[in-house]
Amino acid sequence: MEIKLAESIRTFRKERGLTQEQLAEVLGVTAGAVYKWEAGLSTPELPLIVEMADFFDTSVDVLLGYTLKDNRIDATAQRLLHCQRSKDLSGLEEAEKALKKYPHSFDIVYRSAMLYQALGLYKRDNAKLRRALELLEKARPLLHQNTNPRISEQTLYVAMAEICQDLEDDERALELFKQHNTNGLYSDCIGMIFAKDAKRAKEAVPYLSESLLIHEAALVRTVMGYLNLFLNSRDYAQALALLDWALPFFTAMPRPGCTSFMDKINMVFYMFQAHALLKTGQPESARKSAEEAHRLAVRFDAAPSYAADTIRFVMPGEDSTANDDLGETAAQAAQNALQQIDDPQMTALWQEMCDER
Repeated sequence: MEIKLAESIRTFRKERGLTQEQLAEVLGVTAGAVYKWEAGLSTPELPLIVEMADFFDTSVDVLLGYTLKDNRIDATAQRLLHCQRSKDLSGLEEAEKALKKYPHSFDIVYRSAMLYQALGLYKRDNAKLRRALELLEKARPLLHQNTNPRISEQTLYVAMAEICQDLEDDERALELFKQHNTNGLYSDCIGMIFAKDAKRAKEAVPYLSESLLIHEAALVRTVMGYLNLFLNSRDYAQALALLDWALPFFTAMPRPGCTSFMDKINMVFYMFQAHALLKTGQPESARKSAEEAHRLAVRFDAAPSYAADTIRFVMPGEDSTANDDLGETAAQAAQNALQQIDDPQMTALWQEMCDER
């Protein structure tokens, strides 16, 4: 609740064309008292507030000038979320009030926990982090109330693991991360914890390798998605900017001296780059990109490999392989890319590359 009494008294007085001395005379107080009310240095007693409301022909609530907040659960939870995102410390007071008012509301308990975690990290305050952990424990039996599909039991446990890690309770953090490491989702966190302990550093390698492969694959899919978006909307400048950013990373992924499945993927990216360069009137640059695409295609088809350990930093002998839907060979992948591009100029340039080789 926000009260604006000082501002209201000043506004109503001026609307009536009164000086502070004249209003003081009406109310039977000193001009200094009116000055202090309007300056927010003191507050009139309740009988005087009622008398002023009557004099100004208004209600007490209007004179007080307060704005009543929406204190329903949904609105309160949204305010806590906003405080979390803006790292607003004043949200902690509202969180504690809300927890007293709605102690069995999942939304309130969970949002309060997330606020305490965010501010605990921001302020490096372990007391706040421990409060967040306590609230997450309270949120678990209330989870059946949750209607947000992005929040699950795993979400709660992983948040607890992150807090334990920040509190340097590494064993508890490891236990929780391992229990909920579906499809290697938190292998990076597990690897980080192991890696910081010299005695357990070797245990980090398989987790870090798995995480590296998972996140590189996710980045490849994301870049491919953006490329489809930009090329389909004929935004060739954005497509080129994206590839200028992504290709240096993707081309550095294969282990030196190894043929890798990334060669086939990079071939497709270079073909898209050549297409975008043609569309922006840069034929010489397009030729260079097409030449690099063809070189990678020939290299991959000469000794195809989908082994995970052809990627740099992945543990040698990693027993996993990559999959893609680009085509059985790099040559087939190139033809599929040409069909998707559907550009006679690019098709002619690619055929020229093949004829030269």
